Amino acid sequence: MKKAKLFLENFLIYGLGGIICKIVPFIMLPVVTRLMPNSEYFGLSDMSNTIMNFCIYLAVLGMYDAMYRMFFDKDDENYKRNVCSTAFVFNLFTSLVVFILMIALKKWIATVFFNNQKYAFLVYLTALATLVGGTNSIVSAPTRMQNKRVVYLIANTVGPIISYSVAIPLLLKGYYIIALPLAGLISSALLELSFGIMNRSWFSVKRFDIKLLWQMLPIALPLVPNFLIYWIFNSCDRVMITQIIGIGDSGTYSVGAKLGLASQLIYTAFAGGWQFFAFSTMNEENQVESNSKIYEYLGCLSYISTMCVCLVAKPIYYILFTTEYHRAFIVSPYLFLAPLLQMLFQVACNQLLVVKKTWPNIFILSFGAIINIILNRVLIPIIGIEGAAIATLVGYIISNIVCVLVLKRMKLMIITREFIAATIITVCAFLIWRFCFLENFFGMMFVAIGDFVAILIIYRRAVHKLIQRIKG
Repeated sequence: MKKAKLFLENFLIYGLGGIICKIVPFIMLPVVTRLMPNSEYFGLSDMSNTIMNFCIYLAVLGMYDAMYRMFFDKDDENYKRNVCSTAFVFNLFTSLVVFILMIALKKWIATVFFNNQKYAFLVYLTALATLVGGTNSIVSAPTRMQNKRVVYLIANTVGPIISYSVAIPLLLKGYYIIALPLAGLISSALLELSFGIMNRSWFSVKRFDIKLLWQMLPIALPLVPNFLIYWIFNSCDRVMITQIIGIGDSGTYSVGAKLGLASQLIYTAFAGGWQFFAFSTMNEENQVESNSKIYEYLGCLSYISTMCVCLVAKPIYYILFTTEYHRAFIVSPYLFLAPLLQMLFQVACNQLLVVKKTWPNIFILSFGAIINIILNRVLIPIIGIEGAAIATLVGYIISNIVCVLVLKRMKLMIITREFIAATIITVCAFLIWRFCFLENFFGMMFVAIGDFVAILIIYRRAVHKLIQRIKG
């Protein structure tokens, strides 16, 4: 009972904190796009964020996870402060190195990511945001590691509010290019300052321990490839759209991807509590069966929710956005399902972590990422932004299929006929939406309802058991 309570508390508090952080930008999106003259400006802001995320991965180098892992190794306050201080000093150094490199390569970065050297000045803001972001997670970590959940929740609520309180006045004054990047930088800097004051006792340059660093690096560095692969899945499409068809189309694609944030909210809440649950149950006799059922049930929920997005995407974009962004609806169902497939992949890959064989994870993800890049190159010139969305989704689908096949061979995963049937039905429903009922709301409504009813019938025994437990 205590484990279940802790899981639910972490799921709700840390998941809710992550959801609030993401939902404010989602709510503000129609306002921001209406204040900008065209999609090119939103594309520039989104690309600045894309560069920042990539460079923060390089600056952090997995040290946050290593710090989190080693913090609980010993119940010794001095040891814990040494761990935090060592991680902070290391990440301050790596963040400064990345910052200097970004400034030195500003023209090249502007050419590759913004498709024009004239936006080199925007790289300065992006580099500053990277410098702050590279140490932000480390500075705020003691708050979470001490389980100060209320502080964490407040910070995730205040951060986006500060950001848009700065961005909206700048947009109204016509600073379209720098409004969102500058607002994000100010918000991040203020939050880091706040956490720095609250957690100042945990960090000291004098406590830097080179021996501890050499223990942390073997934990941290192997995580970097995974972070970079996920960046390829989530951001490479925007870069390739900019290079192949233009920054304006990248802006439109980014707006279409925002409806996908709704599924990222589900993923964020899931990630907040999953890790504890996964490791606390890994020694149970029926662990493989339990994990497989979680994979199946989450998969079915993902299918049903995606059909709902297919139904409402077009009305949402036609009601909330200007004409320029209407075509963005086409990518929403693809990019809604993609983060949910990422969630399923992590559920499956947990089995590899349980048996301490994590190396296949990198190769499987890398294969999916390579397929993603190849399809981007082939499809974007032919069908534009929808091609990029298809490439992202197919990359995750292939990663999931390969992972499940590997796990079945290792007897670490069970895939039932029911799940295969639900998958085939949903694929058919998705194809019907795309090729038959794209313009027919009521026709698609019957398809979505049909998919839901079919999955309900397939899993009627599991649903019946769930109802009986609720009643009992």
